Amino acid sequence: MTEEELKQQTETPDSQETETQNQENDSTQTAQNQTTEENQTKENSTTENAEPNAGASSDSEEEKPQELTDAQKIEQLEKENAELKDQLLRRAADFDNYRKRMIKEKQETFDYANANLLTDLLDSLDNFDRTLEAGATATDVKSIVDGIKMVNGNLVKMLETKYGLSSFAAEGDDFNPDVHEAIGRVEEDVTKETLKQVYLKGYKLKDKVIRNAKVMVSIPKN
Repeated sequence: MTEEELKQQTETPDSQETETQNQENDSTQTAQNQTTEENQTKENSTTENAEPNAGASSDSEEEKPQELTDAQKIEQLEKENAELKDQLLRRAADFDNYRKRMIKEKQETFDYANANLLTDLLDSLDNFDRTLEAGATATDVKSIVDGIKMVNGNLVKMLETKYGLSSFAAEGDDFNPDVHEAIGRVEEDVTKETLKQVYLKGYKLKDKVIRNAKVMVSIPKN
């Protein structure tokens, strides 16, 4: 073996160890570089996410309404008070107009409540006028009486059928102080008070008495 071969054998282990160590150092450096890059990426991502949140927080602070000053609060209350007063005055005016309208309508109803009745009575008045004109030159009294009876019958029938007017009280009826007005009493052979004579008939409008009958009453003897 030559001296050069011995030298190569002697140097080879050291050279291999040095090369292995260099490779390990390169691997370590590469790993450190990768770790550094990952950390930088995470930091950039965190920064980007933090910026929108910061913007949203800023926006919420800007959107928060500012608190009114005492002068602004007073001005706002005065405005609301004026609006309420205006509404109250309008409603009071509307109610006053409604009240006046109701009074007017009520008065008109009262004034013209009998308009239909009076219109129907005009026919009877016309018939009475014609009867009087005929009586001025008539020679037959009976014809005048018959004409008056006819007008009276038509009038009574109209009042009964159209307006519900009815008469009551006849001789021999029982005396009823609620609907009969006694203008005199006569003792007779009767067992209870009865109507001896009717001086003025009574009238009912449907079920309501609008005029009591004026009568003479027969009463039992003592």
